[in-house]
Amino acid sequence: MANLIIEMPDDLVRSLAGIAAAQRKSVQQLALEQLSSLVEVAPGLRAGSPAAVLRVMQEPPHLSSADVDELDAVIAAGRLPIRARDLFSD
Repeated sequence: MANLIIEMPDDLVRSLAGIAAAQRKSVQQLALEQLSSLVEVAPGLRAGSPAAVLRVMQEPPHLSSADVDELDAVIAAGRLPIRARDLFSD
């Protein structure tokens, strides 16, 4: 097993020690569990990954082109007109 030394502020160390004690773990056990949980997620499940985007696109609700057109129309209707001021008028 490789060793990794992480420098962190004292207040963070105290907070981690408190959490670890409440869970009856060492700070090292707590850190290993939490760091492992960050990398255990399958690549296809990570938010923003191509697999995650495809999965969301395939889940309900399935929109029709009419639904998208209606949404575009509602968005356009809600836009406010741009009022240009003449900043250089006398």
